[in-house]
Amino acid sequence: MTTTTETTTVKGAVGTAHTRVEGRDKVTGAARYAGELPFANLAHGWLVPSTIARGRVRSVEADPALAMPGVLAVLCHGNAPRVDANYEGTLGRPDPVVALFQHDRVPFVGWPVAMVVAETSEQAREAAEALVVHYDQEPHDVEFSAGRPGTYLPEGDGMRVEKGDLDAQLAASAHVVDAEYTTPEEHHISMEPHAATARWDNGRLEIVDSNQGSTWVADEIAKLFSLDPSSVRVLSEHVGGAFGSKGLRVHQVLAVMASTMLDRPVRVVLTRRQMFSLVGYRSPTTQRVRLGAEPDGRLRAFEHQGQSLSSTVHEFVETSAGYGRPMYAADAHHTTNRVVRLDVPTPTWVRAPGEAPGSFAVESALDELAEKCGMDPIALRVRNEPAVGPVSGLPFSSRNLLACFDEGARRFGWADRDPRPGLRREGRWLLGTGTAAATFPVLVAPSTAAVTAEADGTYTVRITAADVGTGARTALTLIAADVLEVPADRVQVRIGDSDFGHAMLAGGSMGTRSWGWAVTAAARELREKLVPGGHIPPDGITVRSDTSAVLGTLSEKERHSFGAQFAEVAVDVATGEVRVRRMLGIFAAGRIVNPLTARSQFIGGMTWGLSMALHEEAVRDRASGALVSPDLAGYHVAAHADVPRIEADWVADPDADDPVGIKGIGEIGIVGAAAAVANAVWHATGVRHRTLPIRPDRVLRAGVLPGATGAVPGDESRA
Repeated sequence: MTTTTETTTVKGAVGTAHTRVEGRDKVTGAARYAGELPFANLAHGWLVPSTIARGRVRSVEADPALAMPGVLAVLCHGNAPRVDANYEGTLGRPDPVVALFQHDRVPFVGWPVAMVVAETSEQAREAAEALVVHYDQEPHDVEFSAGRPGTYLPEGDGMRVEKGDLDAQLAASAHVVDAEYTTPEEHHISMEPHAATARWDNGRLEIVDSNQGSTWVADEIAKLFSLDPSSVRVLSEHVGGAFGSKGLRVHQVLAVMASTMLDRPVRVVLTRRQMFSLVGYRSPTTQRVRLGAEPDGRLRAFEHQGQSLSSTVHEFVETSAGYGRPMYAADAHHTTNRVVRLDVPTPTWVRAPGEAPGSFAVESALDELAEKCGMDPIALRVRNEPAVGPVSGLPFSSRNLLACFDEGARRFGWADRDPRPGLRREGRWLLGTGTAAATFPVLVAPSTAAVTAEADGTYTVRITAADVGTGARTALTLIAADVLEVPADRVQVRIGDSDFGHAMLAGGSMGTRSWGWAVTAAARELREKLVPGGHIPPDGITVRSDTSAVLGTLSEKERHSFGAQFAEVAVDVATGEVRVRRMLGIFAAGRIVNPLTARSQFIGGMTWGLSMALHEEAVRDRASGALVSPDLAGYHVAAHADVPRIEADWVADPDADDPVGIKGIGEIGIVGAAAAVANAVWHATGVRHRTLPIRPDRVLRAGVLPGATGAVPGDESRA
């Protein structure tokens, strides 16, 4: 059967609100996630983590576990397959934690020391919890603090950037802010746990996984197990959240090891507690910010020193000091990132890595400087708006930060704000408002895509994209429909299959930008090939694109998304509780593909920023080296009752020099949000909080302005 090509043109899919194309499947349960797909003869693995923070495994008592019902195997360093982690992957050298059971060393609490495989997950868990492991324990060190011994400057680009004479400019400044800000260890807490099923099929390894990039994971697995890349296929159709945590992790490696040993499918699902140790987290930070300004607020000096931690086995740097480099002009501009290695798990990328904690410090310090200068916080930022990159000297592709502040201030009612702190009150609640800027880099990476004109008049897009909850599948549908000039319901987008070819992973807010470019190129070429009224053969007509060569045509400029965050808080002077009453975010984020899911992404990031400001804090016990409460009972995140009215919108942000125009929006929503809340708390109470989260006990210990303490008699009912 053949059909002819359509001659009717339809335009305008991009920029119109569209519900998720897979939304019905997700809410009805038809969408299956990695941990629930059925497999015949499926076995289950259950991980056994170390209970010490440093030392060696002396022995694993496997025989009693092997005698338990349903148990098939116990994997440990004495019998596991050999792997080779000495390679350069997509994002550099892998964390040695993925080289499982290759030695007896234990570098942190939660390090995998064994895995039990059984017929059912219940049997595997029972045996794993009964497994006895003997250790030779050594002293450990998990204590993180500013400038502690062992802190060093990492090698690599961007760790230290200096322009101008900092000391001279500080000395010549009329106003100086010199303050230290701290943020705690924070975790991803994706709703769907990390899960993978591995099986061998006619000599080919297939992994059904939950990840941020199937070609990424397939490539890493092939290198780790010394396999031909063509013999590894990774599938990841639906992902229930990732935020930076779902790359190559221990669960895929464990599943492959066990499946190889037993010659049957094996599934490994990490528990919530195991996710606190084995899938990364945001490092705690200490940050020193020094600002020097003229009487009118113009910055003479800008210094930002960031310090984070990493494990003893792998270096990861939370580059918080990079936030201010594209933001504010100054005669001297010095930024440095340092790290210290401790007996803890390796941190990793968490939504807006670097920018999220970095913005809290810088945007809080800018608020402090505005107070010293007697200036409105927005006016101070306007005063220091750069014409070109403050450090790079490059022109901006587009920079509409001031438009964000203009629109946000208008909608938030900023002009009516009395800048003096501690004046607004409702009963025992002190009220305040705060603002902060936001930025995130615009990145892009090579990707491939295939678009097929089917014989039935529909179109199929195949690309190894990952929809981690962002609505990427829907956005790509709209992009393809626009280029092909057909209704969106005639386009089917298939994603999450490494066999579709290389594509950028979902990270760095560059997924949709990278994939959209590849889809646009393939769809445009296909459209040019289709002759109106021409015939399409039964197997369709396919065009494949590869953007590797064309990315180099982008001119060298500073490319960023920008935003303005606003928050109003109420602080209970009797209990120290902080309640966020409303938030507003206005963003300049390029071409908005789908307003419905875009607004959801912005609001999701802002909600996380609220949670970062008031709730999230993982506490590590010095004596054991373990987290005190590695679960959702002890690690507090913002619940529905904590989330107020949050509004997000955007201003026009065209870039004539950019052929795709998409900037990426997954991360900028969290940037600056915590600072806006903290600045609002100062406005309410007159007291600065430089340590997150702003817990009730910290508010009570810090106190509020004289005359503002205690509840007003008779007003308690108004709380």
